[in-house]
Amino acid sequence: MSERRVVRKMLRQMASGEPVAVAPVMATVKTFARLAFIAEQFGYAYEDTRRGGPQGDRYVMSLVPDHGPQSRERAARNRERYPRAADSGGLPPLVPAGVELLKARIGYDIVAVNTSKLMAAVSSAGFTVLALCLGVQLGVGTTGAAVIGAVWALLMAFIAVGFVRNRRCLVRQAALLRAAGFTPVTEPGGRLRYLPPGGQLPGHGNALRRTSGPDTGTSA
Repeated sequence: MSERRVVRKMLRQMASGEPVAVAPVMATVKTFARLAFIAEQFGYAYEDTRRGGPQGDRYVMSLVPDHGPQSRERAARNRERYPRAADSGGLPPLVPAGVELLKARIGYDIVAVNTSKLMAAVSSAGFTVLALCLGVQLGVGTTGAAVIGAVWALLMAFIAVGFVRNRRCLVRQAALLRAAGFTPVTEPGGRLRYLPPGGQLPGHGNALRRTSGPDTGTSA
């Protein structure tokens, strides 16, 4: 399904006024950010992105109604300008600065989960089993043991490189969000997230009530 069709489907779901889940196949952080930006133009706000879907094989972005006065005004204005946005009409233009801010927020939410200690433990266990299976195929002699050790060390190095890269990504995204006025908040499970002024953690009500700010087309 093309991104434009996903946008139309999302806007039709938003007509209910209820929280909406968006889970495009093979979606990137940039795709999610563009979808969230369009949603914000019609009275919704980005809430979270987590692994999910029917088989847990894709990321699912959740959007909730935004009842802030600025959001309501923006939504009314865009409904008047783009009355057929959910069908085949025009859509509000993307504002690069707004999309980039959403990319940072969504990217942080995704990467923060993937750098948790649980993910490290799962990866280590999985790679260890893989190395052992390879050793079984090669035999348990000296050569097999050496190959097992080399493969295991290489796989562990890949984990270390991945986590260093993710950590740098988190630092860069966090700096961008803090500069935009976002606040770090820790969820009950220990996950750190950055929320805009007036934002709430998931589970603290379906609708977000925000303080007014510059009308940049984002929830910041």
